[in-house]
Amino acid sequence: MRYEELADLPCSITRPLVLLGDRWTLLVLKEAFAGVRRFNAFRSHLGIPRSRLQDRLTRLVEHGVLARRPAEDGEHPEYRLTRKGHDLYPVLMAIRDWGDSHMAPDGPPVHYRHTGCDGEAHVKLECDACGTRLSAHDVTPQAGPGLR
Repeated sequence: MRYEELADLPCSITRPLVLLGDRWTLLVLKEAFAGVRRFNAFRSHLGIPRSRLQDRLTRLVEHGVLARRPAEDGEHPEYRLTRKGHDLYPVLMAIRDWGDSHMAPDGPPVHYRHTGCDGEAHVKLECDACGTRLSAHDVTPQAGPGLR
């Protein structure tokens, strides 16, 4: 099976991986959340080849994660996160939590602080019915309406 064909599988983990499953796409999103909006800024922050960056930005726009808009100064277009894009923030924060726990021997390189109280932001998996904190041992996948 080709990588692109994975998008047709009825799996809500596999489908997004077709779009998000390479390091450059996630790094572009990380920069977008940090306020980067212009092609050359993405390029200088990431050191990514032009063609690869253009490919990733085009795919993110095609999938509605980013919107390409004229800049207010009219000079160069900007790439802005859409609502769909903003919904990916917990995904990046979950990766960051895992990285801080397992790949940061000297401690977190960056603290993500809640602006309102200066507490640290973390992703938590919990039951939407009772609020219990969950791990993989507490969850049982069951067929949903989208499974053919």
